[in-house]
This record gives sequence, structure tokens and C-alpha cells, in this order.
Amino acid sequence: MDLLIAYLNSIFPLSEELKIHLRKIIKRRTIERKAYLLKIGDISSQVCFIESGLLRCFYEKNGNEVSSWFMKENDVVFSIDSFYSQSPSYEAIQALEHTTIFFITFDELAYIYNKYIEFNFVGRVLTIFYHKLWGEQLYSIRMRSGEERYEWLLTKHPELTIRVPAKYLSSYLDISEFTLSKIKARHSHPKIDN
Repeated sequence: MDLLIAYLNSIFPLSEELKIHLRKIIKRRTIERKAYLLKIGDISSQVCFIESGLLRCFYEKNGNEVSSWFMKENDVVFSIDSFYSQSPSYEAIQALEHTTIFFITFDELAYIYNKYIEFNFVGRVLTIFYHKLWGEQLYSIRMRSGEERYEWLLTKHPELTIRVPAKYLSSYLDISEFTLSKIKARHSHPKIDN
């Protein structure tokens, strides 16, 4: 928990009173591999910080699961639409590895924003960071060829090519598993110029 509080404090200095409050309310939980943090139709009622592990978010389209993002150590996680509106989620969040999270509830976050004004700055910085990340991902995955998408992934998130099963990675990159396999094969052998 100290690492999480230090991380939040690095974004904007937290008062001692807020640090004490956070230590009282932050809870820790482990999620086994393949277990769900959030199921489709449930309400996202917690904002989570990943201490260790890997989560994937997906939605269903025409009977298929479509991976929309992966979050790992030191990422903040919740279903944005469901959390902010406190309405049923159209997406699910599932552990791909044994994962440990710290979390607070929607109501606890609202209380912190009202009582500790400095935390509004922390929230704003994190919101901007993840909006920029989402925008980059949308452009990089939806506006490029399959090969370019994989190259972007290798540049920005190379660990995902090792940690994420091919069926989830291919749906994330919006290509077939077969195409992903061919692209990976080309990248595992250096090109030789004659």
C-alpha cells in the first residue's frame, strides 16, 4: 500500500490527513487467473490499482469476445462508462494471471474528492493520462495495417506479446490468430537483404 500512496503522492503532494485516510480505506484483493473482477451486466463499483498481475477487458460482439485493453502492474482499472454512471457494464474484466489489486469504492472516491481537494488534481492527471493512452491505442490499432499494429505493440507494450495468449492478442489487434502467427514469425527472424 505504501507504494500506491507514494505513486499518488508523486502526481500531486497529498496531505498527511489524506494519507492516513487512504491507509484506512484502501483494501487489497487477489484475483485468481481466469477469475473476473467485473462481469458483463454487473456495475463497476471499485477503482483499482494493480500491484501485480495482468487483466484484460473485453466485450462481446456477434458471440465473440473482443479484447479492448490489457492492464498490468501500476495501472488503474475500472469500467469507465459503468463506474461513472453506476450502470450495468457492457464489458468484462478478467485476470489473465494471478493478480493483486488495491481498491476503493465509488462512494469512497466521491468522499475523497469532496473532502480532500488535492485529490481532484490526482484524478485529473490520471484521467488525462488514460484518455491520451486510449486515443493513441484507437489510432494505432484501428487506423493501421495488421503488421503496423503488431509493430506498435512491440514498441509500446512488448511484454504483452509474451504475457497475453494469442487468441486475446489477435482480437485486440483486430486480426485473426493465423495472421498474428504469420506476423510474429516474420518478426522473430531478422530480414536479410541480398
